[in-house]
Amino acid sequence: MKLSNRLQLILDHIPPRSRLADIGSDHALLPTAAVQSGICVSAVAGEVNAGPYQAAVKQVREAGLTETITVRRGDGLEVLEPGEVDVITIAGMGGGLIASILDRGMDKLSSVSRLVLQPNVGEDTLRKWLLEHGWLLINEYILEEDGKIYEVLIAIPEGQSDLDITNETLYKERSLDGVVLSPKWLLRLGPWLIQRPTSVFHAKWRSEVDKLNSILRSLSKSELASAEEKSEEIKADIKYIQEVLACLPKDKL
Repeated sequence: MKLSNRLQLILDHIPPRSRLADIGSDHALLPTAAVQSGICVSAVAGEVNAGPYQAAVKQVREAGLTETITVRRGDGLEVLEPGEVDVITIAGMGGGLIASILDRGMDKLSSVSRLVLQPNVGEDTLRKWLLEHGWLLINEYILEEDGKIYEVLIAIPEGQSDLDITNETLYKERSLDGVVLSPKWLLRLGPWLIQRPTSVFHAKWRSEVDKLNSILRSLSKSELASAEEKSEEIKADIKYIQEVLACLPKDKL
């Protein structure tokens, strides 16, 4: 099965012989490809909405994989039994919603050794949830496809890592050519992405600056004292982002 670059990147970070749960599976394209390729021995495709659920059922049936892929309708991780899977993928939702799904399904995560997550927005919210709940971000990627920018986060339980990194070291304050990267900004920018700046990373943050400038223009029309305070905060963020981008190695673009 031919996947989009976004879904292929997610598939590439599922370990061999995994038991997969793809939450918000839509047409079950990812579980189907994962089983067809031999990467996963079994999969659960979870979908809360009726239309995508029926589409997933059809996809799995037509692929002849009803013995190895189970399609279930339900909200978030409620489609799973504890201990049933060891890898969970969630893609195409806001970071806050993904964090909420994980939070409500904490009892289903005890057997899970890897999360592969693709938030459409709110990446910092999701990184913060992972940090606060003992998950270690071992890698992250940023890509552009069909005019949209996506980030993919890969996390494992911190206690299971044999890597020479911890959450403490990953989010430790550091300096970038004189610009201080605080834990707050590492969560926002991405602690791995900032180490490997790409043209897509630059494009994303230039776009963020444009959005912040647009908000500034709207706030300038307000006479509320709170608007002036908010404007100062936004100006500080714009200045900081521009300083960070200016410090990044140009040879990595």
